[in-house]
Amino acid sequence: MDSIAELLGTAEPLVLPGVYDALSALLAELAGFPVIFLSGYCLSATRLAEPDLGLLTQTEVIEAARRIITAVDRPLIVDIDTGYGNTFNVERTIDELIRIGAAGAFLEDQVWPKRCGHMARKRVVELEEYLPKLRAALDVRRGTPFHVTARTDARAPLGLDEAIRRARAFAEAGADAVFIEAPESLEEMATIRAALPAEVPLVANMIENGKTPLRTVAELHAAGFQIVAIPLAGLLAATHALRDVYRTLRQDGISTRLADRMLRFGEMNTLLGVEERYRREREWLG
Repeated sequence: MDSIAELLGTAEPLVLPGVYDALSALLAELAGFPVIFLSGYCLSATRLAEPDLGLLTQTEVIEAARRIITAVDRPLIVDIDTGYGNTFNVERTIDELIRIGAAGAFLEDQVWPKRCGHMARKRVVELEEYLPKLRAALDVRRGTPFHVTARTDARAPLGLDEAIRRARAFAEAGADAVFIEAPESLEEMATIRAALPAEVPLVANMIENGKTPLRTVAELHAAGFQIVAIPLAGLLAATHALRDVYRTLRQDGISTRLADRMLRFGEMNTLLGVEERYRREREWLG
Protein backbone atom coordinates (compact mmCIF):
# COMPACT_ATOMS: atom_id res chain seq x y z
CA MET A 1 0.00 0.00 0.00
CA ASP A 2 1.43 3.38 -1.03
CA SER A 3 1.87 6.07 1.63
CA ILE A 4 0.20 9.45 1.26
CA ALA A 5 3.59 11.06 0.62
CA GLU A 6 4.24 8.59 -2.22
CA LEU A 7 0.85 9.26 -3.74
CA LEU A 8 1.48 13.01 -3.53
CA GLY A 9 4.77 12.48 -5.30
CA THR A 10 2.99 11.61 -8.55
CA ALA A 11 1.78 14.09 -11.12
CA GLU A 12 -1.84 13.38 -10.24
CA PRO A 13 -3.88 15.26 -7.61
CA LEU A 14 -4.88 13.24 -4.56
CA VAL A 15 -8.68 13.03 -4.43
CA LEU A 16 -10.25 12.08 -1.10
CA PRO A 17 -13.81 10.76 -1.39
CA GLY A 18 -15.66 10.94 1.91
CA VAL A 19 -16.74 7.60 3.40
CA TYR A 20 -18.41 6.70 6.67
CA ASP A 21 -18.55 2.90 6.96
CA ALA A 22 -17.14 -0.28 5.45
CA LEU A 23 -19.63 -0.41 2.57
CA SER A 24 -19.11 3.19 1.45
CA ALA A 25 -15.34 2.60 1.69
CA LEU A 26 -15.62 -0.54 -0.44
CA LEU A 27 -17.58 1.33 -3.10
CA ALA A 28 -14.98 4.12 -3.16
CA GLU A 29 -12.24 1.52 -3.52
CA LEU A 30 -14.05 -0.21 -6.37
CA ALA A 31 -14.49 3.16 -8.09
CA GLY A 32 -10.70 3.33 -8.28
CA PHE A 33 -9.79 5.99 -5.72
CA PRO A 34 -6.25 5.38 -4.41
CA VAL A 35 -7.03 6.81 -0.95
CA ILE A 36 -10.22 7.39 1.07
CA PHE A 37 -11.28 9.84 3.77
CA LEU A 38 -13.31 9.17 6.91
CA SER A 39 -15.43 12.31 7.16
CA GLY A 40 -16.52 13.51 10.59
CA TYR A 41 -19.65 15.08 9.14
CA CYS A 42 -20.62 11.81 7.44
CA LEU A 43 -19.87 9.72 10.50
CA SER A 44 -21.87 11.98 12.79
CA ALA A 45 -24.82 11.83 10.39
CA THR A 46 -24.76 8.06 9.88
CA ARG A 47 -23.76 6.88 13.35
CA LEU A 48 -25.72 9.39 15.42
CA ALA A 49 -28.20 11.02 13.01
CA GLU A 50 -26.80 14.27 14.42
CA PRO A 51 -25.15 17.32 12.84
CA ASP A 52 -21.39 17.82 12.81
CA LEU A 53 -21.22 19.76 16.07
CA GLY A 54 -18.52 17.91 17.98
CA LEU A 55 -20.77 15.12 19.24
CA LEU A 56 -18.54 12.24 18.12
CA THR A 57 -16.05 10.81 20.60
CA GLN A 58 -12.50 9.66 19.97
CA THR A 59 -13.57 6.06 20.61
CA GLU A 60 -16.36 6.20 18.02
CA VAL A 61 -14.09 7.66 15.34
CA ILE A 62 -11.27 5.18 15.93
CA GLU A 63 -13.70 2.26 15.90
CA ALA A 64 -15.19 3.45 12.61
CA ALA A 65 -11.68 3.80 11.16
CA ARG A 66 -10.79 0.28 12.30
CA ARG A 67 -13.84 -1.21 10.58
CA ILE A 68 -13.00 0.56 7.33
CA ILE A 69 -9.32 -0.41 7.42
CA THR A 70 -10.35 -4.05 7.93
CA ALA A 71 -12.70 -3.94 4.94
CA VAL A 72 -10.55 -2.30 2.24
CA ASP A 73 -6.97 -2.11 1.02
CA ARG A 74 -6.83 1.63 0.38
CA PRO A 75 -5.00 4.00 2.74
CA LEU A 76 -7.43 5.86 5.02
CA ILE A 77 -7.12 9.47 6.16
CA VAL A 78 -9.21 10.23 9.25
CA ASP A 79 -10.89 13.48 10.25
CA ILE A 80 -10.04 13.78 13.97
CA ASP A 81 -11.52 17.26 14.48
CA THR A 82 -9.48 18.99 17.20
CA GLY A 83 -7.96 15.78 18.57
CA TYR A 84 -10.63 15.37 21.28
CA GLY A 85 -8.98 17.42 23.99
CA ASN A 86 -5.56 18.79 24.78
CA THR A 87 -2.11 17.86 23.52
CA PHE A 88 -2.10 14.55 25.41
CA ASN A 89 -5.40 13.61 23.77
CA VAL A 90 -3.91 14.37 20.35
CA GLU A 91 -0.94 12.14 21.17
CA ARG A 92 -3.21 9.27 22.10
CA THR A 93 -5.47 9.76 19.07
CA ILE A 94 -2.57 9.72 16.61
CA ASP A 95 -0.96 6.75 18.35
CA GLU A 96 -4.22 4.77 18.20
CA LEU A 97 -4.65 5.58 14.49
CA ILE A 98 -1.13 4.43 13.71
CA ARG A 99 -1.71 1.20 15.66
CA ILE A 100 -4.82 0.32 13.62
CA GLY A 101 -3.12 1.13 10.32
CA ALA A 102 -4.57 4.52 9.35
CA ALA A 103 -2.54 6.49 6.81
CA GLY A 104 -3.11 10.03 8.06
CA ALA A 105 -5.32 12.55 9.83
CA PHE A 106 -6.70 16.07 9.58
CA LEU A 107 -6.22 18.12 12.77
CA GLU A 108 -7.99 21.47 13.11
CA ASP A 109 -7.78 24.58 15.30
CA GLN A 110 -11.40 25.09 16.28
CA VAL A 111 -12.64 25.53 19.83
CA TRP A 112 -14.13 22.28 21.11
CA PRO A 113 -16.89 21.31 20.57
CA LYS A 114 -16.22 22.11 16.93
CA ARG A 115 -18.67 22.38 14.08
CA CYS A 116 -18.64 21.65 10.37
CA GLY A 117 -16.28 23.99 8.56
CA HIS A 118 -19.09 25.33 6.36
CA MET A 119 -21.44 26.08 9.26
CA ALA A 120 -21.91 29.41 11.02
CA ARG A 121 -20.58 30.57 14.40
CA LYS A 122 -17.24 28.80 14.34
CA ARG A 123 -14.54 29.77 16.82
CA VAL A 124 -10.84 28.97 16.81
CA VAL A 125 -8.29 28.64 19.60
CA GLU A 126 -5.23 30.86 19.78
CA LEU A 127 -2.44 29.78 17.47
CA GLU A 128 -0.22 29.25 20.53
CA GLU A 129 -2.72 26.65 21.79
CA TYR A 130 -2.93 24.78 18.50
CA LEU A 131 0.76 24.55 17.60
CA PRO A 132 1.66 22.26 20.55
CA LYS A 133 -1.07 19.87 19.35
CA LEU A 134 0.39 19.87 15.87
CA ARG A 135 3.90 19.32 17.20
CA ALA A 136 2.63 16.44 19.32
CA ALA A 137 0.98 14.81 16.32
CA LEU A 138 4.18 15.14 14.29
CA ASP A 139 6.28 13.77 17.15
CA VAL A 140 4.07 10.72 17.68
CA ARG A 141 4.13 9.76 14.02
CA ARG A 142 7.93 10.08 13.79
CA GLY A 143 9.45 7.09 12.03
CA THR A 144 6.19 6.15 10.31
CA PRO A 145 4.65 7.32 7.01
CA PHE A 146 1.57 8.68 8.86
CA HIS A 147 0.50 11.92 7.16
CA VAL A 148 -0.60 14.95 9.20
CA THR A 149 -2.68 17.72 7.63
CA ALA A 150 -2.99 20.91 9.67
CA ARG A 151 -6.32 22.69 9.19
CA THR A 152 -7.38 26.18 10.19
CA ASP A 153 -10.97 27.41 10.36
CA ALA A 154 -9.90 31.00 11.02
CA ARG A 155 -11.19 32.36 7.69
CA ALA A 156 -14.77 32.80 8.92
CA PRO A 157 -14.27 34.20 12.44
CA LEU A 158 -10.98 36.12 11.98
CA GLY A 159 -10.53 36.74 8.25
CA LEU A 160 -8.38 35.45 5.43
CA ASP A 161 -5.18 37.22 6.54
CA GLU A 162 -5.25 35.46 9.91
CA ALA A 163 -6.01 32.14 8.26
CA ILE A 164 -2.96 32.57 6.02
CA ARG A 165 -0.79 33.56 8.99
CA ARG A 166 -1.77 30.36 10.73
CA ALA A 167 -1.25 28.25 7.62
CA ARG A 168 2.28 29.60 7.30
CA ALA A 169 2.94 28.71 10.93
CA PHE A 170 1.63 25.20 10.31
CA ALA A 171 3.97 24.79 7.36
CA GLU A 172 6.93 26.08 9.38
CA ALA A 173 6.08 23.59 12.14
CA GLY A 174 6.43 20.74 9.65
CA ALA A 175 2.85 19.84 8.73
CA ASP A 176 2.73 17.48 5.76
CA ALA A 177 -0.12 19.47 4.20
CA VAL A 178 -2.01 22.66 5.05
CA PHE A 179 -5.74 23.22 4.82
CA ILE A 180 -7.47 26.61 5.02
CA GLU A 181 -11.12 25.73 5.36
CA ALA A 182 -13.95 27.47 3.49
CA PRO A 183 -12.44 30.22 1.33
CA GLU A 184 -15.37 32.04 -0.22
CA SER A 185 -14.19 32.88 -3.74
CA LEU A 186 -11.79 31.83 -6.47
CA GLU A 187 -9.78 34.95 -5.70
CA GLU A 188 -9.35 33.87 -2.09
CA MET A 189 -8.17 30.46 -3.21
CA ALA A 190 -5.60 32.08 -5.49
CA THR A 191 -4.45 34.32 -2.64
CA ILE A 192 -3.99 31.30 -0.39
CA ARG A 193 -1.86 29.46 -2.94
CA ALA A 194 0.28 32.53 -3.64
CA ALA A 195 0.84 33.21 0.07
CA LEU A 196 2.23 29.79 0.92
CA PRO A 197 5.44 28.08 -0.21
CA ALA A 198 4.96 26.19 -3.46
CA GLU A 199 6.35 22.99 -1.95
CA VAL A 200 3.64 22.87 0.74
CA PRO A 201 0.72 20.68 -0.37
CA LEU A 202 -2.60 22.48 -0.02
CA VAL A 203 -6.04 20.98 0.57
CA ALA A 204 -9.21 22.15 -1.18
CA ASN A 205 -12.50 21.04 0.36
CA MET A 206 -15.40 20.74 -2.05
CA ILE A 207 -18.76 20.79 -0.24
CA GLU A 208 -21.82 20.78 -2.50
CA ASN A 209 -23.73 24.02 -1.75
CA GLY A 210 -21.05 25.00 0.75
CA LYS A 211 -19.13 28.27 1.10
CA THR A 212 -16.34 27.49 -1.38
CA PRO A 213 -17.08 27.59 -5.14
CA LEU A 214 -17.15 24.11 -6.63
CA ARG A 215 -14.37 23.41 -9.12
CA THR A 216 -13.29 20.25 -10.87
CA VAL A 217 -10.33 18.28 -9.59
CA ALA A 218 -8.38 19.28 -12.70
CA GLU A 219 -9.12 22.97 -12.13
CA LEU A 220 -8.08 22.77 -8.49
CA HIS A 221 -4.87 20.95 -9.35
CA ALA A 222 -4.03 23.57 -11.97
CA ALA A 223 -4.65 26.23 -9.30
CA GLY A 224 -2.05 24.62 -7.02
CA PHE A 225 -4.13 22.43 -4.72
CA GLN A 226 -2.59 18.96 -4.56
CA ILE A 227 -5.21 17.39 -2.27
CA VAL A 228 -8.93 17.61 -3.01
CA ALA A 229 -11.39 16.41 -0.38
CA ILE A 230 -14.94 15.69 -1.54
CA PRO A 231 -16.35 14.53 1.78
CA LEU A 232 -20.14 14.71 1.46
CA ALA A 233 -21.06 13.69 -2.10
CA GLY A 234 -21.52 10.01 -1.22
CA LEU A 235 -23.55 10.74 1.90
CA LEU A 236 -25.79 13.28 0.14
CA ALA A 237 -26.47 10.85 -2.71
CA ALA A 238 -27.11 7.89 -0.39
CA THR A 239 -29.44 9.92 1.82
CA HIS A 240 -31.41 11.09 -1.21
CA ALA A 241 -31.78 7.50 -2.42
CA LEU A 242 -32.83 6.16 0.99
CA ARG A 243 -35.37 8.93 1.45
CA ASP A 244 -36.91 8.19 -1.95
CA VAL A 245 -37.14 4.44 -1.50
CA TYR A 246 -38.62 4.64 2.00
CA ARG A 247 -41.21 7.19 0.85
CA THR A 248 -42.08 4.98 -2.11
CA LEU A 249 -42.42 1.91 0.09
CA ARG A 250 -44.69 3.82 2.43
CA GLN A 251 -46.85 5.18 -0.39
CA ASP A 252 -46.97 2.16 -2.73
CA GLY A 253 -46.39 -0.75 -0.41
CA ILE A 254 -43.79 -2.04 -2.88
CA SER A 255 -40.48 -0.79 -4.30
CA THR A 256 -41.20 -1.58 -7.98
CA ARG A 257 -41.41 2.07 -9.05
CA LEU A 258 -37.75 2.54 -8.11
CA ALA A 259 -36.44 -0.80 -9.35
CA ASP A 260 -34.20 0.83 -11.96
CA ARG A 261 -32.47 2.83 -9.20
CA MET A 262 -31.67 -0.18 -7.01
CA LEU A 263 -29.04 -2.93 -7.21
CA ARG A 264 -30.44 -6.36 -7.83
CA PHE A 265 -30.13 -8.81 -4.94
CA GLY A 266 -27.59 -10.84 -6.89
CA GLU A 267 -25.54 -7.74 -7.67
CA MET A 268 -25.39 -6.86 -4.00
CA ASN A 269 -24.25 -10.36 -3.11
CA THR A 270 -21.54 -10.16 -5.77
CA LEU A 271 -20.40 -6.81 -4.39
CA LEU A 272 -20.11 -8.31 -0.91
CA GLY A 273 -18.19 -11.38 -2.10
CA VAL A 274 -20.75 -14.11 -1.45
CA GLU A 275 -19.28 -16.48 -4.07
CA GLU A 276 -15.88 -16.37 -2.43
CA ARG A 277 -17.49 -17.26 0.88
CA TYR A 278 -19.30 -20.17 -0.78
CA ARG A 279 -16.00 -21.38 -2.28
CA ARG A 280 -14.26 -21.35 1.07
CA GLU A 281 -17.22 -23.08 2.68
CA ARG A 282 -17.00 -25.88 0.11
CA GLU A 283 -13.29 -26.31 0.88
CA TRP A 284 -14.01 -26.67 4.59
CA LEU A 285 -16.72 -29.23 3.95
CA GLY A 286 -14.30 -31.31 1.85
